[in-house]
Amino acid sequence: MSAMLKNRMIATQQASELEVGNAAYETLFQTAPDPVQPKICKLPISKLRPFFTADIGFKPYPPTKLEALAEHMAAEGQLERIIVRAIPHRDEFEILAGHNRTSAGKLNNWAEMEAEIVEADDERATTIAIATNLLRRQDLTIIERGQAYKALLEAKNRNGQKNAAGETFGEIRQRYNARKIVAEFFGVTEYEIRKAVKMTQLIPELQEVLEEHPKLLPLSCAEKIADYDNRAQRAFTDMCSIEGYQLNIATVNYIVQKCPPPCADRQLVYAAWREARAAEEKRRMAPPKEIRFNRKRFAPYLDKLGSDAELEELFLEFLRERVK
Repeated sequence: MSAMLKNRMIATQQASELEVGNAAYETLFQTAPDPVQPKICKLPISKLRPFFTADIGFKPYPPTKLEALAEHMAAEGQLERIIVRAIPHRDEFEILAGHNRTSAGKLNNWAEMEAEIVEADDERATTIAIATNLLRRQDLTIIERGQAYKALLEAKNRNGQKNAAGETFGEIRQRYNARKIVAEFFGVTEYEIRKAVKMTQLIPELQEVLEEHPKLLPLSCAEKIADYDNRAQRAFTDMCSIEGYQLNIATVNYIVQKCPPPCADRQLVYAAWREARAAEEKRRMAPPKEIRFNRKRFAPYLDKLGSDAELEELFLEFLRERVK
């Protein structure tokens, strides 16, 4: 995690979720939040629905973590209200922040949750739903972050298209610089956002490997695999399932060279992979090359060192310093 993001997260710890969401909305969309104050009340859990306006990608807590949260809430109470908005034409509410708290409340057999009901359009709802998670949760995977950034950028661009009428080209270009605005607000670089969003192009099977078994699929390899279409990517899922084997960037680079993305025949991808593995195995089995020196050039120094072992150790120490 970058230092910028850590500092940004620390700065938001004492702010309420609604404050964080409103600050993000105002910064990203250059629009003040609706001045209507949220209504604070208790809502029946049976009337609460998960956020469905956009695919923001956050996964619910795993059972053990959810149980721990439920125990903490049972002992300490609901320390922070959830944030919801009314679902039109239904006596139900969409959760913008507090999905895990609501699930923990269900585990505790609570009938109600303390909530803030806000008036929010889709852009503001999406921003509230994303901002707090990105800035408060350190356990998010790169896929979760990528999906969240992607949803924010899409909302930002839709808003830009909606408001672009009558603007000059320069004004439109400035408005459309969404990634830079998102990066600055969340304390990350534009490259980090591009990389995270690119990981969402992986098929679900490879996303799962990257999240659950990252040693089997290094991030540098995943970035290149994401350039392929879904059919070609399925060849890489088989490679990641081989016990005791780990893809490496040299092998993936060879495959990319032989079978350029985005479209590549799966059988040709396999063939390139087998060629790369064979070459790698051949290099591994080859006897180490002996390093030879012209002893005459070292003659003035050899008498002072005393032995070849000393010279070897001195040379190794020199190399270690150079490659730091």
